Amino acid sequence: MPDLLLELRSEEIPARMQRRAAEDLKKLVTDALVERGFLYDGAKAFATPRRLALHIAGLPARGKDVREERKGPRVGAPDGAVQGFLKSSGLASLDQATVVSDPKKGEFYVAVIEKPGRDTLDVLAEILPAIIRAFPWPKSMRWGKASAQPGALRWVRPLQSIVATFGPETETPEVVPFSIDGIAAGTTTYGHRFLAPEPIEVRRFDDYVAALERAKVVLDADRRKDIILHDARDLAFARGLELVEDEGLLEEVAGLVEWPVVLLGTFDPAFLDIPAEAIRATIRANQKCFVLREAGSDRLAPAFILTSNLVASDGGVAITAGNERVVRARLSDAKFFWETDKAIKLEDRMPKLDTIVFHEKLGTQGERVKRIAALARELAPLVGADADFAERAARLAKADLVTEMVGEFPELQGLMGRTYAALQGEHASIAAAVEDHYKPVGPSDRVPTDPVAIAVALADKLDTLVGFWAIDEKPTGSKDPYALRRAALGVIRLITERQVRLRLLEQFDAAGQALSHKSADAPAKTKTNYLTDLLAFFADRLKVYLRDQGARHDLIDAVFALPGQDDLLMVVRRVEALGQFLETEDGKNLLAGYKRAANILRIEEKKDGRTYEDAPDAGLAAQGEPEERALSDALVSAREAASKAVAAEDFAGAMRALSSLRAPVDAFFDKVTVNADDPALRRNRLALLNALRAATREVADFSRIEG
Repeated sequence: MPDLLLELRSEEIPARMQRRAAEDLKKLVTDALVERGFLYDGAKAFATPRRLALHIAGLPARGKDVREERKGPRVGAPDGAVQGFLKSSGLASLDQATVVSDPKKGEFYVAVIEKPGRDTLDVLAEILPAIIRAFPWPKSMRWGKASAQPGALRWVRPLQSIVATFGPETETPEVVPFSIDGIAAGTTTYGHRFLAPEPIEVRRFDDYVAALERAKVVLDADRRKDIILHDARDLAFARGLELVEDEGLLEEVAGLVEWPVVLLGTFDPAFLDIPAEAIRATIRANQKCFVLREAGSDRLAPAFILTSNLVASDGGVAITAGNERVVRARLSDAKFFWETDKAIKLEDRMPKLDTIVFHEKLGTQGERVKRIAALARELAPLVGADADFAERAARLAKADLVTEMVGEFPELQGLMGRTYAALQGEHASIAAAVEDHYKPVGPSDRVPTDPVAIAVALADKLDTLVGFWAIDEKPTGSKDPYALRRAALGVIRLITERQVRLRLLEQFDAAGQALSHKSADAPAKTKTNYLTDLLAFFADRLKVYLRDQGARHDLIDAVFALPGQDDLLMVVRRVEALGQFLETEDGKNLLAGYKRAANILRIEEKKDGRTYEDAPDAGLAAQGEPEERALSDALVSAREAASKAVAAEDFAGAMRALSSLRAPVDAFFDKVTVNADDPALRRNRLALLNALRAATREVADFSRIEG
């Protein structure tokens, strides 16, 4: 089966865009092919700093012929219907249609549409230029004389050449015939811009990969990462050191080089007096280098790993020396920042926070710190934290934002705050909270364990969420400039993973009280409304969180539909118990019985123009069928038991209580006619079905449950 090889070579592609661009290229091309009926065996995309490449294996040489029968109007139908049929079918007249006779429907027209399959080469020549022109780069540019023309090509950096070939492995592939802005697809590419700048002729994927390798280009980013990682480990081991591994940095560095050459540099051991994370941030941010540590220790070594894109004639001596000079200068700056910061206590820096605007409608960072401190003090008893420690930690938590070190390296906020807090003798819990109050910062980030840190982290996130809801600055679609979804997920993880009992609406209200003078200019929307809306937002975020853990979104809806569900820990436990119950036969059958009862009630209530929410008459039920009496008795005892279990937060027990209804509900529907001739009996039986609906609402709104 034929293969497609496509390479789009340009000037430097930013490392952060490469992997996404490769996946976009694969998806766009394969989706376009499948949409046209061209299936394939496999596809893989690649990216280097100077090229995107795609290989699609197992494409057919030609698309399949298509024969379609399209049913038309009856013979003798109005002319408008006939003309519409002819136009949609591509027929010139009814003479080209077939008349088919049906014993029930009579005679009608059928158009037989036959479309011959197209050559894959022609289809590729059609779709590739459109995909390249509309490629979804986050940022793109025009260049050269053609840039002034309407519709000029936009690319991340100037596009320099295109390779596009198609054909079987056993034959010479053909060039896909297309060009874009004067760049014609062909078979010529180029290797490493310095080590092998000569043109290379390529025809098929295997030849292409091997030719690039000879020309000092490693096409596969994962292989470049593997080379860098293993060579770095080996160099460190040879010096008796260990590599401090960094997946994010490794991904970035692999996107900066086509031919990775790993080298080791050193710096003055005197710089090791600087906190380790500051050294690491300095070397990482400025030089994209890895730090090393002493073997079997957390102590950093005065050495680093750099990755060059050149095989130097001197073995890399000059390259290493150049990086060492820059690292020395950067560490000198970091040492100055460190010494300057140590001389000033965190609380002495706090007045500067009053000059930094957090948001024009929400005040300064200083005002925000006061709100967070007050809220952290309220939350402290709920999470088992010392209230004084929580308030103190909250007051110091943002002070490192105005330090020299964090000003230079914003990614060190929190961590430097903890370092300075410990240095000035703060309690360990306070120092830990200064760092950890930002956490968790995502689904895989760690959740704080110290109660003081939990209190401050909750206060920080709740103040942010309530504040932006109060001024009506909520996430919309894919836009979330203030990372409010992340903040809500952080609250959810803190509550669920640290087993925190919290009434969210009470905490929203407390945060809202502190904000009231700042949100006076907010849109005309009552506090009750925006806090209720914020709770609904938490419900949506909880769905995402629990769905990722395998829970069903409809069960979360069913629990949240009950009034007063703002204790997320209890919501989660109730959802878990409900999910386990519905996996049992009793649960499945009770749900089916509930659905049947709800359907009957909906039909009869609509027909009668009334509801049947009155309590059923036990005496009247006793005069009816035995199954009717049994269900009446079972509903009373089950609802009472379920209610007691819920009050005791024994949700599994509540489910067990409801499971006792399975047998009497089944028997009732098997033996009892709901719409009895006796009006009083009918009303009472409908009231019994409503009582079943009410009993299930002790644990959840079963109408929200699918299935």
